Amino acid sequence: MGTHNYTSCNLRDVLEQKIPEKQEEVKNFRKQYGSHVVGEVQIDMMYGGMRGIKGLVTETSVLDPDEGIRFRGYTIPECQERLPKAPGGDEIIPEGLFWLLLTGDIPTDDQVRALSKDWADRAAIPSHVSQMLNNFPTTLHPMSQFSAAIIAMNSESKFVEAYAKGVHKSTYWEYAYEDAMNLIAKLPTVAAIIYRNLYREGTAVCPINTELDWSANFCAMLGYDDKVFIDLIRLYLVLHSDHEGGNVSAHATHLIGSALSDPYLSFAGGMNGLAGPLHGLANQEVLLWLTRLRESLGGEVSDEQLTKFIWETLQSGQVVPGYGHAVLRKTDPRYFAQREFALKHLPDDPLFKLTSQLYKVVPDILLEQGKAKNPWPNVDAHSGVLLQYYGLTEMNYYTVMFGVSRALGTMASLIWDRALGLPLERPKSMSTEGLKKLMGAS
Repeated sequence: MGTHNYTSCNLRDVLEQKIPEKQEEVKNFRKQYGSHVVGEVQIDMMYGGMRGIKGLVTETSVLDPDEGIRFRGYTIPECQERLPKAPGGDEIIPEGLFWLLLTGDIPTDDQVRALSKDWADRAAIPSHVSQMLNNFPTTLHPMSQFSAAIIAMNSESKFVEAYAKGVHKSTYWEYAYEDAMNLIAKLPTVAAIIYRNLYREGTAVCPINTELDWSANFCAMLGYDDKVFIDLIRLYLVLHSDHEGGNVSAHATHLIGSALSDPYLSFAGGMNGLAGPLHGLANQEVLLWLTRLRESLGGEVSDEQLTKFIWETLQSGQVVPGYGHAVLRKTDPRYFAQREFALKHLPDDPLFKLTSQLYKVVPDILLEQGKAKNPWPNVDAHSGVLLQYYGLTEMNYYTVMFGVSRALGTMASLIWDRALGLPLERPKSMSTEGLKKLMGAS
């Protein structure tokens, strides 16, 4: 994005310099090509979840069916090579990825440290939100608590306050930025309170340490201090952060934001989508399926036993969770990143060895069955296995962690939605009768 060297450690200052460039680029592009056709829409696409329809602009990441995700043009291995790591850690930290998603630039160590400090300074949550969380019954699902707390934090919205004062729409992004930064900073605190209320007898979270990065503070509040586990959480929060704009949580956040709902309300809507079993609950379903597999077959199993179990699963009308993807047509690079972590830190773990064995067996079976467009594993095939190994075994909580991560991508996108002045999203819908009439069908 641009040719300037943006060296300021203040993220907002850097963004303020970049926005006019991008606004001019988009204006000129639309002026020259605005009436050009991008693609076609088929009837099956309309009934099939709009798969393949090109109808959104998302700047932060693009998902290539054969290559996987690129964050601002960088693959996951390129990000791992170039983005800053925490002192003493081996994994890149989410602050660096957020800087990249928002600006398109690889940040310096100083810029990332400044962002960590900024988020730490913003991390305290309103007293009415902590009181609400502490009053929730333990029977309320962690994602329901997470969503409710996010909505309740809109009492602090700078965007709502500014809009009520009638500020010019050219400045909307500034207030969306403040809300987004506050929201990202506070989510680990909210998530940690939920965790400790449900699984640690309501014990209090520790204070934020302004010398630690975002992930390390999150782990400390959860009650974990193992350095390798902290590195795992850094990796987890990076890998789940963004997957272009068409997935449920990203699209819902964008859609609600297009009505000029503030970032808190917009993100809460995205989290309600993430809570669905076809989106954020997938890694939990993988672990439940692996548990059933081990109960049925015992400890170490042969490839032949595994093959028989998988065919029985498929023939009963079920799927093999963790395999396949709506867009990807190869193994998810996020799976590979987690596999590399496991090979380094837990190569002999029985659950990881079973996951590796499935990777060897399942794709060929799915190809032989002939129904799956993508027989390869996705990110969900691995993430829960790693969390289980380090003792975070509460599967109902995993989607909350996914949600903390997904804030990075959705909030970066929402800031740019306001900076580019994107309008209310309102696609045209049709009825079956109307489509039949259009097609000349009887």
